[in-house]
Order: sequence, then structure tokens, then C-alpha cells
Amino acid sequence: MMVRMPLTPAEVERGERLGALLRRARGERSMLSVALDAGVSPETLRKIESGRVATPAFSTIAAIAGVLHLSLDSVWAEIEPPVRTIGRVQVAS
Repeated sequence: MMVRMPLTPAEVERGERLGALLRRARGERSMLSVALDAGVSPETLRKIESGRVATPAFSTIAAIAGVLHLSLDSVWAEIEPPVRTIGRVQVAS
């Protein structure tokens, strides 16, 4: 049996930012049409948008982003805080 480690607060926050981004990008389109076009279940999309799935599979995000005309670079830039260097240590901003 595989044990899943609890999510860190940073992973939870990133999942919430991802969900908010996808909801904004979906706009007036129905969750059903976006999910079907991306090849994922509407329930999966709902869970990602609500932040309940904070670390979805890369292929799932790539498919949804493609349907919403979002580049993966723009998705990453929005959900991951910038990293800055202090001395020789990198820290999230």
C-alpha cells in the first residue's frame, strides 16, 4: 500500500492559486465543456478548481491549460511565487 504524505502549506496555497487561475481562464465556459475538451472528468476539474486536488498530474494540467489557451509557463508563473537569492540561499518571495 502506498502512503501519501500530507501536503505542505505551500502546496495547498499553490493548489488554491491554480484553481483560481483555471476558474478565471474558464470564464463563462461550462465546467463540463472544458473538462470534456481536455479529456478529464468534470469532477476532476471541479476538484482542481476548488483546490481539493492541490497537486494534479502534469498531463491533466497541460490538457486543461491547452483547452483554456494558457501556456504552461504562464500557469507556473502565476501559481509559483518567485524565488530570490539572499546571499547563497534561494527563498520564495
